[in-house]
Amino acid sequence: MTEVIDPAAPDPAPHPHATEDEVRAAYDDPKLANVLYHDWEAGTYDEKWSISYDERCITYAVDVFRAAAGVEDTPYETAMELGSGTGFFLLNLMQGGVIKKGSVTDLSPGMVRAALRNAEHLGLDVDGRVADAERLPYDDDSFDLVIGHAVLHHIPDLRTAFREVLRVLKPGGRFVFCGEPTRIGDAYARKLGQLTWWATTNLTRLPALRGWRRPQQELDESSRAAALEAVVDLHTFDPAELERTALGAGAVDVRAVTEEFAAALFGWPVRTFEAAVPDEKLTPAWRLFAYKAWLRLSALDKRVLSRVLPRSVFYNVMITGTKPPGPVSL
Repeated sequence: MTEVIDPAAPDPAPHPHATEDEVRAAYDDPKLANVLYHDWEAGTYDEKWSISYDERCITYAVDVFRAAAGVEDTPYETAMELGSGTGFFLLNLMQGGVIKKGSVTDLSPGMVRAALRNAEHLGLDVDGRVADAERLPYDDDSFDLVIGHAVLHHIPDLRTAFREVLRVLKPGGRFVFCGEPTRIGDAYARKLGQLTWWATTNLTRLPALRGWRRPQQELDESSRAAALEAVVDLHTFDPAELERTALGAGAVDVRAVTEEFAAALFGWPVRTFEAAVPDEKLTPAWRLFAYKAWLRLSALDKRVLSRVLPRSVFYNVMITGTKPPGPVSL
């Protein structure tokens, strides 16, 4: 029987300033690495990834959810986000009318607090717990929907996590996970990011471009974060293999779809460039250009490239499935 965490147990406090010894230990402990990395990032995560809670991200979240789910049987009365981070996916889906009441969970206490602050600011009905995806602190049959965005690749035992998701779902309830890296997509995205970082940080050493260089201390911080990020990113996915994992955990009606090829080839160099130059250089005009270009390339991916390219070459994989109406067969 799966161990269930005592729901009355107090959550741990955020720990945003890890010691060198803790960081060293994290290289051999992916869960500790996830806590330290995401506690460290919690205060600046929304800014780093251009996350907002306005029409731009509401539209994106709703569109991605519906593309993954393949249905529009909304709104869902209760939903839990697994690995919520600052609440990007859940809170924007709530604002978009997909979900009425939500719960955020994350292994990082800092991220749970950030998500709850965002929810309070938006006036949304949300509670939250620090939670391990492999041992969720909720009763059986608690939620109509479980969602996640860019979380599955952080979980060591994915089969156990899927079983926990099915346990806390009500019979017939749905899960939807988006924003996961494919095996091929991750390879070219990382290479593009590395090349862009190298080019930007070296070119901005030139006298004529020194105004475009971030202070060395900030670049060192980004490099250390990137090193730990390599520890917390545990998996990349072949879409068919991810479907088999969910089916093996007991899910039914499982379907994986992919998105972002041209958009990823453009987006990853842009994100890396933005991380390597001072914020004041990223004018509103630049941000508007980058966003509109990404939208146009995403449309190209959806309308043209998805019809002619295999799903495995796209960067993001999304998966949905449901809990059987009867007992889950493991």
